[in-house]
Formats: sequence, C-alpha cells, structure tokens
Amino acid sequence: MMTNKITDLLKIKYPIIQGGMVWCSGWRLASAVSNSGGLGLLGAGSMTPELLREHIQKCQAETDQPFGVNVPLMYPEIEGIMQTILDTGVKVVVSSAGNPKTWTKRLQDNGITVIHVVSSSKFARKAEEAGVDAIVAEGFEAGGHNGREETATFALIPLVRKAVSLPLIAAGGIATGEGMLAAMCLGADGVQMGTRFALTEESSANRAFKELCIRLNEGDTLLSLKKLSPTRLIKNELFQQIQEAEDRGADSAELLALLGKGRTRIGIFEGDLANGELEIGQIAAAVKSIEPVATVMQQLISEYNARLSDLQSFHLFEE
Repeated sequence: MMTNKITDLLKIKYPIIQGGMVWCSGWRLASAVSNSGGLGLLGAGSMTPELLREHIQKCQAETDQPFGVNVPLMYPEIEGIMQTILDTGVKVVVSSAGNPKTWTKRLQDNGITVIHVVSSSKFARKAEEAGVDAIVAEGFEAGGHNGREETATFALIPLVRKAVSLPLIAAGGIATGEGMLAAMCLGADGVQMGTRFALTEESSANRAFKELCIRLNEGDTLLSLKKLSPTRLIKNELFQQIQEAEDRGADSAELLALLGKGRTRIGIFEGDLANGELEIGQIAAAVKSIEPVATVMQQLISEYNARLSDLQSFHLFEE
C-alpha cells in the first residue's frame, strides 16, 4: 500500500486516478478502477443529468470504494449535472475546462473533494486561489482537449510544483509504472491516466476504436483544431479534412460546420473510424493489448516497484 497526500485525501490505496473521458468512462470502468485500489471517474461530459444519475447509482452498487465524476465546467447542462452530483452523494469531483471558482465552494460545503485540471502554472495558481483541494497538471501529450500552451507533462510538473503547495497529480503521456515513478520524482503526488484505462476491457469505448488505438505508432496522433480548442486526434479521414481546412485558412465557423455534432460519439462510442473524432493520447503507441482493469493495475504497481528498486541501488556519484 502506498500512502501519501493523494491517497490520504481521496482515501484510496494507490495514487492512481482514471481519467474521466467522454464515451469511455462509464460505471463499469469507474467501479473496476476503484475496486482495484485507484480512483475511478465517471465522464459527465458525454452524459445528460439523468444518464449521469444512472451511472452513479450503478457505480455505487458495484463498489464500496471512493469514486468521482469528471465535469467539464463549460458543459451546457452544468446546473443539472452538479445537482445530480449533490443529490447522489458523490464524494469527489474533478473539474476542467472552466473557472473553478464557480462551483468549488458549493461542492466543498456539501462534503465533496474538488480537484481541478490545469495546463499551466498560471492556471494552477488560479485554481489554488479558488480553494480547490488538489490539482491535475495535464501535459499536451494527453488525448482530447488540451491547453493552448502545448507544454509537455515532464516540463509542466516541476513548474506547477514550484507554483503551488496543493497535492499535485500528473497527467498526459503516463501509462506505465515507470512513468508514474518518473512523474512523482518530478514533484507529483499521484497520476491520472486516461489512455491506458480507455483501452481496457471495461472501458465503454467501441471495440473497433480500442483495436485501432493499440495498433498506433509514434506520430499517429496530432494536435488539431487549434482555432477552436486544441484537441489531440488520431489521423483518420476526418483529421485530414480538418487539416486541409486549417491549411487553407478556414475560420472557426467553417471548422465548426465541418465538425458538425456528435463526432466523438460517432468515433469513440459507435466505432466509425473514418468519420469520427478519435481522441486518444500519444502514449497509445505504448499500449499493445486490451486488458481488464485489475490486470492493468497489477502491472502498474509491479512496474513501479521494480523500477523504484532499480533506482534505489543506483548511485551517480560516490559520497
């Protein structure tokens, strides 16, 4: 068992948080991660308040361990989503894509631990000023929506660590125990993994999407849609259409029209690999099999402990 600021704050066995990803993070995934000693998250960004309530209740039935909900604060149905969270006794909210001041105090007043996702030390300081309990610092290796700064995780973590005193969770490009240890050496107290858990048996992503992802190589994802919101995508037919539009100077309105609605659902949940918006992190190139969550968690801890043991016997300079 590992004990530190994150395990103490969240009352979990291991300082490992599963990212709350749209169309991947339903009750099966969240409960499996929580039952394996991490913190599972439901991805509210692809749910109505009614559907979120259903997933919360099913998660509560499947695990007696802590779990939480990831909430993009700019979500159109944010009032209903937050009321559902308050009504159902959720204990952890990971907020992103918005101003943490808006909801943090109300959630905390109801006994909820609030963690906010940032992409820079500037926004980390703002989150600390807003009173959040912990911070996720996410580098641009991550899949899906990214910060405009394009700061890589291992450059970002030490900068955020110097900027704030809150418990710090590293995210973006981490899918192994070695990566977890490296992030903690740079000042993180824990890690959040999206891609690694998106490609598990319990993820609600379409099997065709998962199988495509485990065949990816380095460079098969790129940041796109920078005029709208920088998003890491797999290079498919839709990506090429977006790239061609951006190269000829398409404005935001044209890009929005090109995207239309529901592209992430079409790609990730329904498995249309040509026309869907396929969001996944760079580290997918290192994931080559689809395993149950319990197996992944065992691998992570084993890798972490083995690498830590190696480093403890390694001395660069003699005293």
